[in-house]
Amino acid sequence: MNDAVGTGAAPRGGAWGLTAALARGPLVLDGGLSNQLQAAGHDLSDDLWSARLLAERPDAVRDAHRAYYEAGADVVITASYQATFEGFARHGVDAVSTAELLRLSVTLAREAAVLTGAGRPLWVAASAGPYGAMLADGSEYRGNYGLDAAALERFHRPRLEVLSAAAPDVLALETVPDTVEARALLRAVRGLGVPAWLSYSVAGGRTRAGQPLAEAFALAADADEVVAVGVNCCDPRDAEAAVELAARVTGKPVVVYPNSGETWDAAARAWRGPSRFEPGAVRRWRQAGARLIGGCCRVGPDAIARVAAEVHGPAAP
Repeated sequence: MNDAVGTGAAPRGGAWGLTAALARGPLVLDGGLSNQLQAAGHDLSDDLWSARLLAERPDAVRDAHRAYYEAGADVVITASYQATFEGFARHGVDAVSTAELLRLSVTLAREAAVLTGAGRPLWVAASAGPYGAMLADGSEYRGNYGLDAAALERFHRPRLEVLSAAAPDVLALETVPDTVEARALLRAVRGLGVPAWLSYSVAGGRTRAGQPLAEAFALAADADEVVAVGVNCCDPRDAEAAVELAARVTGKPVVVYPNSGETWDAAARAWRGPSRFEPGAVRRWRQAGARLIGGCCRVGPDAIARVAAEVHGPAAP
């Protein structure tokens, strides 16, 4: 692997490379993978969402990652958000093949980093979406599935084991809607040898399930595996206060990647309303404690290029 690319081997040697990078300064995350794939003409209307392309068009996934690296992202998030053993089984994909696709999601991001030819470190975050993402009914924006933390841990652990074995630089435990699932995820990552970030989907200063954010963030304060805590797939207007609170409650670096501010219509499987994602807010997020900064749904490479310019300065001509 190119020396300019994070290898993922560092966590297994005890020196977590991404953690060291965060200590040196903020890093730029990518934007929404699904909107980049849709912009390239791919139909993501079924319940596997972007994960379907791992099997059908891996080249398209690689190209989408490369577009974000070339826009200035330091970290890209894999196409495994909605890739689960249960979800693929509904489509006739067995467990062995599902594990191969999960590993492929990390490989494609690594390959995109190499193809970029950047003279800077590039990192890969392996996405683990919430239980509700597998249900594909919008319930990841509500939480409270009726399952306890033990059941959710049993759901998450096998996928996290496979993703960890593929040697990403970090596990992205993202779009978590409630504290029950957060507890399950924090248990599920123990002993895997790969650092993780924990990122909630929030609204109005609370988790999507309505719990106080201070309580939610506090769960990760003493979790050694967790190297960053924050929010994603939320309205940008909710981000700043959440970043400040996460930094104060946990003392850890904060991850923030809101969506465009549009509203997801689960029945129509479409986004509604105007975009509110303003890269100019990056300065405020940084001042509040953010160290991993990017965008989620409906935030594309052009916006990430502007975030990168704010974080790292304008790209050289």
